[in-house]
Amino acid sequence: MKTVLITGSSSGYGLETARHFHDCGWTVIATMRRPRAGILPPSDRIRLVALDVTDPASIAAALQVAGPIDVLVNNAGIGVVGAFEATPMAHVRKVFETNTFGAMAMTQAVIPQFRARRAGTIVNVTSSVTLAPMPLAAAYTASKMAIEGFTGSLAHELADFGVRVKLVEPGYAPTTRFAENTEVRVEDLIPEAYAAFAAPIFAGFAEPALTTRELDVAEAVFAAATDGSDRLRYPAGADAVALAEAS
Repeated sequence: MKTVLITGSSSGYGLETARHFHDCGWTVIATMRRPRAGILPPSDRIRLVALDVTDPASIAAALQVAGPIDVLVNNAGIGVVGAFEATPMAHVRKVFETNTFGAMAMTQAVIPQFRARRAGTIVNVTSSVTLAPMPLAAAYTASKMAIEGFTGSLAHELADFGVRVKLVEPGYAPTTRFAENTEVRVEDLIPEAYAAFAAPIFAGFAEPALTTRELDVAEAVFAAATDGSDRLRYPAGADAVALAEAS
């Protein structure tokens, strides 16, 4: 029986991905900053583990509790939507600490066990903002684009050790808590000078032509984790697939 460790499993894509792997017969290490009972079905194949991907001590403790794993899914992330001009640099750094450096730190921490076994898969969850330029998402896009480049390079670096590194690129899902786990409110990041520009964009967010279901992402992560090929990118959701095909 294989084991997957998923970061950011408290809600949204991470939670649905944990459910999906469990339904497919895997042992799931569902990690989050503050584990909450009842969010996943009771099962001897599910363990909730506290993890803050920005804290090296927390990473070490979580991996010790988890034991050997077969797949790491770097899903934890925070969003930021708004004019870059109005986004505090302190918040930009927080976005990078979780979205970029957190994923890198988790990856670096699991590589030794994967390399020693000459087996293992790392799945980095980014976003469809990496597939086409999108306004009012500059800082978030930068944090995810960094992981795209990191993943592509690392895939080559670890291939000789039998370790695969993959990218899942989810589209937009209005039901996910994209910007809830942030200290900065969207309305505070839209100065009056940007109001006219931002209005039709937010209207499009409210009624998108194509959307991504949480299950779309879970299925794409599972496909990436179990695909033995050298394929790197897995767009997830109708909108992400359309962007990938157009690019």
